[in-house]
Amino acid sequence: MKSASSTEDKIKEAAKKVFLEKGFEGATTRDIAKEADLNCALMNYYFRSKEKLFAAVFDEMLQLFFAGMTNVLTKPISLKEKIIELIEHDFQTFKQNPSLCIFILNELHRDPDHLVNIIQAAKTQATLLFEKQLREAIDQGMVRPVNPHHVLSLLLSNTQFIFLGKAITMNTWQMSENAFTLYAEEHKQLVTLMIINFLFIEKSEDKLNLHVSEPALLALA
Repeated sequence: MKSASSTEDKIKEAAKKVFLEKGFEGATTRDIAKEADLNCALMNYYFRSKEKLFAAVFDEMLQLFFAGMTNVLTKPISLKEKIIELIEHDFQTFKQNPSLCIFILNELHRDPDHLVNIIQAAKTQATLLFEKQLREAIDQGMVRPVNPHHVLSLLLSNTQFIFLGKAITMNTWQMSENAFTLYAEEHKQLVTLMIINFLFIEKSEDKLNLHVSEPALLALA
């Protein structure tokens, strides 16, 4: 049983790498078997088809992402702290899996219903709790009146795009990997500042004031 589980995990890890690089259409079972250092017959024994393997890997990746979000959403912390932690969670997820952004976009075009079903399944009590917390803050005059869906979209889009355009950014500005890491960290801080200071209605002296160092681009000059 231990050996079978180990082989399945090995196949899943190989499939994750290949699917992220090539997408569903571009990946082949032969590619995955080669990456896993196994023969196609053994791989098919465990997962039967590329479709079943893709479903297992894709669902697992998204569930892991949503599990992290749920953990933040259910924390007994203030709304401001929760939004800051959500930005951090999204940023770290895409930093560790930069190909995940392109992968999700490709699958949105290829099979939108599948992705929608997964997202709907992940929309748990935690999401409703966040919406309730946000609406209460709006009613108390602490936060601008805004649809909770816009807030979550702002968080996701602003943390995703920095990694979605990583190759273009690095090539255009001739950045090293270290310079891009600094640039991305600064981007995260700017996103946090913009979203928090826009949403929360406070006196100017009470606004969030994170330290943002000199931009990475200037550091390269």
